[in-house]
Amino acid sequence: MKNIVILISGRGSNMEAIVRAMESEGWPARIAAVISNKPEAKGLEYAQARGIPTAVVANKEYASRAEFDAALQETIDRFAPDLVVLAGFMRILTAPFVEHYAGRMLNIHPSLLPLYPGLGTHQQAIDAGDKEHGATVHFVTAELDHGPIVAQARIPVLPDDTEDTLSARLLVEEHKLYPYAVRLFVEDRLSIEENGDVRIKDGALA
Repeated sequence: MKNIVILISGRGSNMEAIVRAMESEGWPARIAAVISNKPEAKGLEYAQARGIPTAVVANKEYASRAEFDAALQETIDRFAPDLVVLAGFMRILTAPFVEHYAGRMLNIHPSLLPLYPGLGTHQQAIDAGDKEHGATVHFVTAELDHGPIVAQARIPVLPDDTEDTLSARLLVEEHKLYPYAVRLFVEDRLSIEENGDVRIKDGALA
């Protein structure tokens, strides 16, 4: 039974999708805690309603990113995580923090990485005239949005798409993709090759 700690900054819709999938599919895992850097994050209410332990490490209370990350790491480690999941956690993490969880921290990013790291991905895809857009689940490394890719979901960019419509359609796919990727991890089906590719236990490369 693996312990999962989920980090959120807001409503935590991907966190909700992971909790629902875990409960309905019977994964060999449990959500050990949901932690937010914002005390007002709506996702904390969802977790509390389901009896999941929650904690807040408010970044505004720390003078530096390094001090915040140290406090966050200490809080996370109280729950003995096998996996840390970033689900709309809006903080850039320091290299020592990322290295502490190397190979056991996942993030979902709303683009087909390596395209469009950072923010504003939906509008960038529209402005570039892309025919398709998507989301990527990847292992977290010190380089922002550049870690080994576990899985991707793709959707077409429609002629009348706006940033909002594209984002909304992609979010539906994110809610399928992220639970799938997390389940692969908790079932010990993922390994990172020397060249940085992620191999799924059945032999497929992400």
